[in-house]
Amino acid sequence: MKLNRTTMAAALALAPIAFAPAVIAQGTARKAPALPIAPAEIDETVARAMKAFQVPGMAVGIVKDGKLVFARGYGVREAGKSAKVDPDTLFQIGSNTKAFTAAALAMLVDEGKLRWDDKVIDHLPHFRLYDPYVTREFTIRDLLTHRSGLGLGAGDLMIFPATDMTRAEIMQGMRHLKPVSSFRAKYDYDNLLYMVAGELIPAVTGQSWEDFVSKRIFAPLKMTGCAANADRIADGRDVASPHVVMEGRAQAIPVEGINAIGPAGTINCNITGMARWLETQLAAGETPTGQRLFTAERSAEMWDMVTPTPPSPLAGLYASHFSGYGLGWFLSDAHGRKRVHHTGGVLGTVTWVSLIPELKLGILVFTNQQNGAAMEAVGGQILDACLGAPHRDWVATAQAMTAERAAKAAAIEAEAAKTAAVAAPPALPLEAYTGTYRDAWRGDATVTRSGDALVLRISRTKKLEGPLTPYKGNIFIVRWKDRSLEADAFVRFEQGYDGTPSGMTMRAISPATDFSYDFQDLDFRKTE
Repeated sequence: MKLNRTTMAAALALAPIAFAPAVIAQGTARKAPALPIAPAEIDETVARAMKAFQVPGMAVGIVKDGKLVFARGYGVREAGKSAKVDPDTLFQIGSNTKAFTAAALAMLVDEGKLRWDDKVIDHLPHFRLYDPYVTREFTIRDLLTHRSGLGLGAGDLMIFPATDMTRAEIMQGMRHLKPVSSFRAKYDYDNLLYMVAGELIPAVTGQSWEDFVSKRIFAPLKMTGCAANADRIADGRDVASPHVVMEGRAQAIPVEGINAIGPAGTINCNITGMARWLETQLAAGETPTGQRLFTAERSAEMWDMVTPTPPSPLAGLYASHFSGYGLGWFLSDAHGRKRVHHTGGVLGTVTWVSLIPELKLGILVFTNQQNGAAMEAVGGQILDACLGAPHRDWVATAQAMTAERAAKAAAIEAEAAKTAAVAAPPALPLEAYTGTYRDAWRGDATVTRSGDALVLRISRTKKLEGPLTPYKGNIFIVRWKDRSLEADAFVRFEQGYDGTPSGMTMRAISPATDFSYDFQDLDFRKTE
């Protein structure tokens, strides 16, 4: 699941764009602060980025000194249609949801209903991880800081592509996920534990996570139109459709049904609503109307680094010296200033949020196409200008980085295709591979025969189905029928002592495959 897509995706073909009428927010009581970058420069950067990376629509906002000083929509909500993106257009914000979940818990800490270092099992007795010691010692702070010992995106296949698994079933499955590092030893980004964090809210308040963020955050901030998930959008007329590039062009796709992972990434919001959220963050929890959402003490805790993170591939561009994760936020420095930031991505949509607290500055970039390069190029260009950094061409830089990454991925994929094209017949008769295979946390998968080919279907989802192409010995390649997934994988069958398949494991073919396809964590055992 593309809930935190921070790398620049492969460069794409060029496409025309259309601009929505510009809208610049005006101050209500006093003159708005001066814009740190010329609007024409933003317009030009957006135009080039949208063309270079085939993005149908984009929205950009800048908050400065407590005011929304820039808010514009560009392009269209859906490719091939005329409705324009504007500052009120709703986008799926993906992992930028995590800061809302952390803030919701901070509010409960302020109210004395929780403490950051409470043991999770004291509030959720059914919570279990693979290691009993880790289960016993796991705190609320640990839920939010990506230091569990689980691997990158571990267990995401329970929720992405869209499945029918419930939060209770997902939590039940987590006890079977094996750690890849010691508890609290290193950073590995995680989505499922944010879902668990959200479950603390009904445990101590009786309100669902969705109701809590709607009533306790959206309502007082007057975040009009913003919704905890796509199903809760009251008026669906001004909503950006997600897009992926298939057959060389950006194509609209349905919204992925991932409500089970809500606290990790299902909020839908717009530039105008998110601006009020950033104004509150920059004011240490005080809303634009003077109401206190959370205390300054809680604000400082959320922006305090807990888990060091490896340097981003973009660290050199921002002249960063440190990076880490706090409570719902990435923390680093950019050109000598503290930067509080996050990205978010779901299938077909990506978002970029950055705060520079010392300057009371916040920047928002939303796009309705899953290529992360466009949003990073626009956000980086604005941030450089606001920080007085030397001018660089971020669009050109993004194109070079994505081209390099795409070339490496294409070479690996081409080599796999070349091997498959001349592959010998499988080691065993096709019928031997058929049957039901079970993974402890993901559930069942079936291998069936269709004519002279095998077909793999993974249960609880409609999307993970595809033919198996012989590759080498007992190794096949599964090519998913839904080509929007971009996640073809190797499937390796294991033989028991009787010579028949006893299980199968999987691994993504391309290094560009999104981390939420955690095929490497699966260990299917044949049951029949």
